[in-house]
Amino acid sequence: MGCLGHRRTMRVLAISGSLRAQSTNTTLLRAVAMVAPRGIEVELFEEIDRIPPFNPDLEERYAAGAVGGFREAIRGHDVVVFSTPEYAHGIPGALKNALDWIVGSGELSGKPVALMHASARGVYAVAALKEVLTTMDARLVHEAEVTVPLLGKEMTAEAIAQTPEFAERLSASLEKLAESCDGRGAQLQGSQAGA
Repeated sequence: MGCLGHRRTMRVLAISGSLRAQSTNTTLLRAVAMVAPRGIEVELFEEIDRIPPFNPDLEERYAAGAVGGFREAIRGHDVVVFSTPEYAHGIPGALKNALDWIVGSGELSGKPVALMHASARGVYAVAALKEVLTTMDARLVHEAEVTVPLLGKEMTAEAIAQTPEFAERLSASLEKLAESCDGRGAQLQGSQAGA
């Protein structure tokens, strides 16, 4: 049945590694939601900053709060996409902390995951995030990985979505995810042709 079950719509959870209000990574993910082809829904997870510091001794205390909400968000979506900056040659602390909370509970195990980059830089963070996700048994969809060079451009999500080159890259990435999720590439193309 694939990762969609009986549904025809693929649900994508977008997670930014940055907490900054004007984050390029977060802006990129907002643009992804705008260019999603028919049959794909993208939701931005915006509560990373509410997740407490990882402490397995406090599992019961936080399981019903922000930690539980994060786990439920991942379980409720078919695929997950990440876009993150690099801090000190590594993954930003808030993102790594959130991921630490789901190592044991396993929400990413077997789940299709892709990385979307707002810059060609940040190779250390990308490598570190891939290592963490692989260790967590996430299914990295390498053909859906995409870079949209936004460094220094100060573009809004709307501007990104309205730039044909960028919109095409992001849409193609989502379609690759759909294909990996349930072999739905032909369905999506047929839907677009009939639009």
